[in-house]
Amino acid sequence: MTWLKTLTTPEAADSAYTAYFAELDARLADPATPRPELVRELLAQAMYGRSYADLLADSPMSALNLDSRNVTFEAEYYSATDDEQFQRVKPLLWLWKSIDLTPLGHNPLFGIPLRRILAGHIFKRVGRNFKCWQNVEFSVGYNMEVGDDVVVHRNVLLDDIGGIELHDNASVSDYVNIYSHTHSVIDGPDVTLRKTVIGRGARLTYHSTILAGSVVSDDAMLATHALLRGDIEPHGIAMGLPAKTTRLKLRPEQAVSGIDSRTLKREAPRKANPNFPEPTPNQTRRADEELEMKTARVGFVGRK
Repeated sequence: MTWLKTLTTPEAADSAYTAYFAELDARLADPATPRPELVRELLAQAMYGRSYADLLADSPMSALNLDSRNVTFEAEYYSATDDEQFQRVKPLLWLWKSIDLTPLGHNPLFGIPLRRILAGHIFKRVGRNFKCWQNVEFSVGYNMEVGDDVVVHRNVLLDDIGGIELHDNASVSDYVNIYSHTHSVIDGPDVTLRKTVIGRGARLTYHSTILAGSVVSDDAMLATHALLRGDIEPHGIAMGLPAKTTRLKLRPEQAVSGIDSRTLKREAPRKANPNFPEPTPNQTRRADEELEMKTARVGFVGRK
């Protein structure tokens, strides 16, 4: 039983919202719809209460910045970004980001259904009842795979350039960062893409960070402010810097049929930059490692 209660919407607003979303969904589903033109018109009406043409005549700088073709995203500078796929979703990401800065985006009755529709035309996959609050950032959007009844709260970073899976009933709290790419310690341009997987019913709590390639198993939990650079087993609770599993939820003994980090078949990591070797070689040693080696050769015990 959910702890949330159901609220009703005034009939006039509910009818207006329903009609707006139905028309938007239909237009986005039509391959003949020019998405940049559609988005700039929607933003002109939402932000300035007038047509794009009128705004362009009176305030060209304001108008030009509503057209996604006149802006750039960070992901467009990355060689790993598939430009064809990104240009398809870029106008919708711009609509999502821009509406979040308006009263419309801060109204859950409008903002959440709008994001749900946009996710259906941006993500690789999205299930039913996706609930996303405002100011969530994506790297490319098109590498997101989201199950049923997933909740993503405010100010979350979903770096999906290497792929992110959020399985059914996963919950992502405010200010969580989920990554799917890593940089070499030696050479910053040496980037490796690793899919990050969040299992069914998993909970990522406030201000936690999940590094690329990590697997959070079904029913697992990552504690507040924790940094995960590995996996969490089913029902595990991980905390700390770096995070380690220190508790297990008391659950009936049963086999895990979903995401289990101990048995999950991983996708092979991919190099974003072909100029660097595959796989990445070892890049570091402890500061005292060389001293340990020297003392061992002359019969002394190295420091621990």
